[in-house]
Amino acid sequence: MSVIIGAYEAMPYLVECLASVEAQTIDPGRMEVIAVDDGSTDGTGECLEEFAARVPIPVTVIRQENSGGPSGPRNVGLAKATGRYVFFLDADDRLGPEALERMVAMADRNGTDVVLGRVEGVNRTAPKSMWGQTLDRTDVFSSNIKFTLSAQKLFRRALLDRHGMRFDESLWTGEDAVFTLEAYLRADGVSVLADYTCYYLVGRDDGKHVTKTGGYALRFDSARALMKLIADMVPAGDRRDLLMVRPFLITLLPQFGPKFLTDAEEVRRHKFELAKPLMDAYWTPGVARRLKVHERLRLHLVAMQRADLLLDVVKFVKAKRQAAAVLEKRGTRLYLVYPHFRSPKAGIPDEMYLADAREARAFEGYREAAANSFPRRALRKIRRMLPRKGFGTAAA
Repeated sequence: MSVIIGAYEAMPYLVECLASVEAQTIDPGRMEVIAVDDGSTDGTGECLEEFAARVPIPVTVIRQENSGGPSGPRNVGLAKATGRYVFFLDADDRLGPEALERMVAMADRNGTDVVLGRVEGVNRTAPKSMWGQTLDRTDVFSSNIKFTLSAQKLFRRALLDRHGMRFDESLWTGEDAVFTLEAYLRADGVSVLADYTCYYLVGRDDGKHVTKTGGYALRFDSARALMKLIADMVPAGDRRDLLMVRPFLITLLPQFGPKFLTDAEEVRRHKFELAKPLMDAYWTPGVARRLKVHERLRLHLVAMQRADLLLDVVKFVKAKRQAAAVLEKRGTRLYLVYPHFRSPKAGIPDEMYLADAREARAFEGYREAAANSFPRRALRKIRRMLPRKGFGTAAA
């Protein structure tokens, strides 16, 4: 298998990263390392070359001019890879000792094309919702793997080669999300290894793991690319809506969070301009109903281009105030009273404030409309069709 490390100004974190590669329990003869130094000036290249000269693992070090982002080094490494599997390891992170052995074994055992190993954050947060249980075989529609689209996964190289998959070098952020989601969608099965920490996501003190250059516009580029991929690969309907939740919730919505309150008026207008074609093309009732009320309401106001109303909602959310609840239909319908609820002037549909069962259960007095469920209706219909036995019925 091939471990691909793209490195830029990675010292001193690279030392522990490489130590974690050297400590892998998989037979060194079954792996290769392809390390690409992307124009570093802090000794990263020299550290990689010293590692290559010392360890029993076959290591290829490539030194190149700075490409400006992680996509270039990853693509260079991928072009050189010869292993059945590839794993993209960031130079400031590290692997659990048994990570590669366990992930390769899982892919071999189940015939799956992508393996996700459990991730743990070190001085930074890591995704959590997909690690509830180990799954030998799943897909992007049946699990929460859509909420971890970083590149630090095990990929079957034949899958990537068959579809000519490479990282989009025109994207300065979110390039790994597009690559990984495409792999999920094209894969013959995905495995989730949840009972062993395979990857340690390390927070750098200098913050260089976070893309900052270019500001907010990069996030819209990322959202646009991911939404287009989903629309191109998944027909319109519930399955597409399910996947669209991810770019709307993770990439687009934060642009209309607390930071929006301090944005200059010109920036606010620009954000609305950037969001408009995305909302027009991809915002659907199916996406909306899968979100919490405050998420759905904010995105609805973005779609309606109502910055004036959005400001009031964002202020309310930032204050972390609990929205009052309005119960109707004998407690089976619950609305959350965020700003402009049932305001004739605002004209926002009630559905934007309607909590689904998961959100509504937290409120006293709410009861799920079980009486209106299909099984109950079917049972009532059967009972009406049965012959009735009443007083005065003659004996047979």
